[in-house]
Amino acid sequence: MSQPLPHRWRALWVTLAAGFMTLLDVSIVAVALPSMQRELGATPAAVQWVVSGYALTFGLTLVVAGRLGDALGRRRMFLFALAAFVVCSAAAGAAPSIEVLVIARLAQGVAAGSLAPQNSALIQQMFGGSERARAFGFFGATIGVSTAVGPVVGGLILSVTSWSWIFYVNVPIGLVALVLAVRLLPRSPRGGGAGRQLDPLGILLLGGGVLAVMLPLIQAEAGGLRRLWWPFPAAAALLALFAWWETRALRRGREPLLNPRLLTSTPGYAGGIALGTVYFVGFSGIWLVLALYFQEGLGWSPLHSGLAVTPFSVGSAFAAVVAGRLVDRLGRQLTVLGLVTVVAGLVATAVVLRYAPAAALVPALLIGGVGSGLVISPNVTMTLRNVPVQMAGAAGGALQTGQRVGAAVGTALLPGLYYVVLAMTRDNTVAVMVAVTAAAVAVAAALVIAGAEWRSDRRRPAGAGTAHPDPHAHVASG
Repeated sequence: MSQPLPHRWRALWVTLAAGFMTLLDVSIVAVALPSMQRELGATPAAVQWVVSGYALTFGLTLVVAGRLGDALGRRRMFLFALAAFVVCSAAAGAAPSIEVLVIARLAQGVAAGSLAPQNSALIQQMFGGSERARAFGFFGATIGVSTAVGPVVGGLILSVTSWSWIFYVNVPIGLVALVLAVRLLPRSPRGGGAGRQLDPLGILLLGGGVLAVMLPLIQAEAGGLRRLWWPFPAAAALLALFAWWETRALRRGREPLLNPRLLTSTPGYAGGIALGTVYFVGFSGIWLVLALYFQEGLGWSPLHSGLAVTPFSVGSAFAAVVAGRLVDRLGRQLTVLGLVTVVAGLVATAVVLRYAPAAALVPALLIGGVGSGLVISPNVTMTLRNVPVQMAGAAGGALQTGQRVGAAVGTALLPGLYYVVLAMTRDNTVAVMVAVTAAAVAVAAALVIAGAEWRSDRRRPAGAGTAHPDPHAHVASG
């Protein structure tokens, strides 16, 4: 980028506000499910789709929407997705039945998944050098805080009004963001897109593979893992076919949905996706486990339960902003440090939950939050730093798809482990300690990946990390 955009920081805050809304809606709704079930006369399985349907369509849309942003313009996709999210939020709030609410949430998830990859791609487009790292620091803080504060915000809204306002609150915020986005967001540079071929077969294969992975996981609470085991081998087959098809398209000179060279030849990209996916198993699963323990084990209200985990949110937000200023200098060393700190915080949390009063959770969760802030935003920065800007949407969509899949695995397996241990021991404190320890093990697995990436970065010659700016150059080299 030769000339910095004059309004880039104001444009960033607009995109982050919109992104915060979409990510907040992943977790804010969970605390309102009992109210929805009572008022709409829904079954537990039906009302669970208010949460799981959103997560499903969100995850399914990311890569395709990122590719569309690369091809048709990120500003255009962002404005369309944000407008659709506002409309779907209003429809969800006004839903007269559980069927209408679920349909509105499915559509809202599509809108959110269409908006999310434009955020990271716009950062790639608007910023460069150390400014890009700082911008990704704020982006990482948005991811961390929105995931953690959803239950708090949901509990506050329910304490003063009905569940409908969990959705209605998006409308005025979204409209203001939409007006500002029209004024501030830059248009994609002429000729800077990655082509307009959309690879329909690649879309079907990737969508089918992601659906086959996520559907059993988001239905785990209703016995989905026992009834729906067969989609997992189907997912492996579909994703293998997707990889073959994308490689074939590249060799024949066509534009693939997700360029395979991003995974094979872009330093840090494949490892960063793996790290983010594994980390989100522990990071996302922990919130549901703690909510179950606080509300079912200790009898706390949803608001009290949400407030109890705010030290993690505070630590994460602060550290993510600081990390944005340090990542250029420390690189993968920063994520290694962060993951060590998260493991220490989660182990301390597990010990406190079993053997100490609840007040002792504050420093343990704060430590874990600080560590998390040193992981998410630096990982996004280092995963995408060598990606050509014209591929940034699809590349960011794939990164966030990995995070969504990891979150689905964590929110399925960790609460399942909690209930298994609870059934065996009849002791909530033992159950929560085991589940939190399992989350720490998942984070430790991410630490192994980060360590390998750090060693790889140290062995790489200076200047060897820059990917070729022209995606079509990969065709010739392949």
